[in-house]
Amino acid sequence: MPQSMSKNIEETCVKENRIFDGKILNLRCDEVRTPSGRIASREVVEHKPAVGMLAVTDKKTVLLVHQYRYAVGEETLEVCAGLIEKGEDPAAAAEREMQEELNVKARTLYRIGEFYASPGFCTEIFTLFLAEGLEKSSLPQDEDENVSVLEVPFKDIPVMIKEGRIRDSKTFAALSWLMAKEGIAPEI
Repeated sequence: MPQSMSKNIEETCVKENRIFDGKILNLRCDEVRTPSGRIASREVVEHKPAVGMLAVTDKKTVLLVHQYRYAVGEETLEVCAGLIEKGEDPAAAAEREMQEELNVKARTLYRIGEFYASPGFCTEIFTLFLAEGLEKSSLPQDEDENVSVLEVPFKDIPVMIKEGRIRDSKTFAALSWLMAKEGIAPEI
């Protein structure tokens, strides 16, 4: 364990102030006591947990979702992803989301790992899966979604990352993991 992780650096909440409660997230502005005793302000987005699926075909391609993201005002290319419903198993959420967005299900779903989307201010924990052995299967798309699917050859991934065509963090992480797994050299 790195030395900096061994000393007590935990902050404790002195006062919690709930600003907003929404469907997928809540917002707090808390006062915390730092290890030095100083009082500081922390803005916290409480976000539901989510899953992302790196859908890999037998043709050495990945299926990405193309959609418009209002928050950033851009069209994005992303791995298939979605929220985990209360009490739902992450693997079940992954299977559901793939059928809604990609119109496929996976014979094999391998849990790659978990990571925080943006731990500086957000509680969202993301579980990333590798989905292989894809078969056609669909569920209706969510009413507020308008997504299309893009099939991308493995060989095109480094160029897409270098050119800034992949700007979504979960997708960047998933595709970087795939490049490492497949021994694909990044563009420098």
